[in-house]
Amino acid sequence: MPDVVTLSPEDSRKRHVRRDDMVPERVAFIDCKMPGSHLKENYSLIGPGVTQSKEQKVCLSEPHGFSLGVAAMPAGITNNLHVHYTAEVFMIYKGTWLFRWGADGKDGEIIGNPGDIVSIPTWIFRGFSNVGDGDGWIFTALGGDDTGGILWHPRILEVAAEHGLYLTRDNMMVDTQKGQPKPGPDELLEPMTREQIDSLPKYSIEDMRRNIVTKAERNFAPALLDSHLPGHGAEIAPVAGHGISQNRDHVPPITYPQGLSLEWGRIPQGGMIGRHLLHEKQVMIVFSGTVEVAQNEGAETVTQTVASQELYSFPADTWREIRNVGTELAEFVLITAGDHKKRIVWSEEIQQAAAKAGYAIDHNGYVAPLDLLPYKVRNRFGH
Repeated sequence: MPDVVTLSPEDSRKRHVRRDDMVPERVAFIDCKMPGSHLKENYSLIGPGVTQSKEQKVCLSEPHGFSLGVAAMPAGITNNLHVHYTAEVFMIYKGTWLFRWGADGKDGEIIGNPGDIVSIPTWIFRGFSNVGDGDGWIFTALGGDDTGGILWHPRILEVAAEHGLYLTRDNMMVDTQKGQPKPGPDELLEPMTREQIDSLPKYSIEDMRRNIVTKAERNFAPALLDSHLPGHGAEIAPVAGHGISQNRDHVPPITYPQGLSLEWGRIPQGGMIGRHLLHEKQVMIVFSGTVEVAQNEGAETVTQTVASQELYSFPADTWREIRNVGTELAEFVLITAGDHKKRIVWSEEIQQAAAKAGYAIDHNGYVAPLDLLPYKVRNRFGH
């Protein structure tokens, strides 16, 4: 097993991204001066993502195996058609959103609401609008540390040029209205041809629906070794990829590789997820309630209190506990690096308590009745 990592109080604080730490860039993309798109705000929380602005502020630049950002838009504002090379997963925190896709945005549309998760496949045009009555906020996860940038619909490049914005071949924006020189023809990104656009994959509404998990469709269930212990009670609902769930009946609705797994978690008031360790980096975004994250062990324990709309980044190979310290059910999204099934390392205390309650982890990594496991396992716990 790799060496356990111990966090200093300063390191722990840096990994807690509070709402006040999130700094918006208002001209992050080439369409940000177009009427109807001019009030967009882009936040880079972990990694730069696909921002095209050299002025973008990044909360955590450390590679995680994925990027994480926010699209914040007032009612009536649109993010225009573009293509991603890696996964793009939308986690709707606030607002009512219309997503559209296809060569000209006409292959299909769906509506997303708070608590819904929408994963848009790679290599297709997509755009989205805030169709609600108030401000909207979407967390976005992007696969990979290097996303490759994005491809804009040629019409967007044309209109952007009318506002003095150009895109270079390295996918960075030039704003001539700020006095920056216009790139020469050999420096500009070449627009896609109609033939290239028409060659992209086609997705029907039924096809796209397989990549959406609404709030009502979340399959919460006890899914961890400590879930049945008194004072614990956490549940997990898988969404995309193989995460940390230890419930053998859990099958993620979205299965195509994205470079990450994504799961909903919830902890009842007064409950907790006991001390455990992961070999992968993991990010927790709190959607409701307040949780306390405790890392390290013994006298070296450091804590952070993470409120709704905030996130915490767990380094690989660190011990942690997650407690609900609020007055309501705490709900959060867990994003873990990698497409593989993750294996939790539980503290000896948790393993012993679970064994006393009649449970242990089987050889496939799932919670099982202790009395049905091999003698060697039962004997370890005195059974």
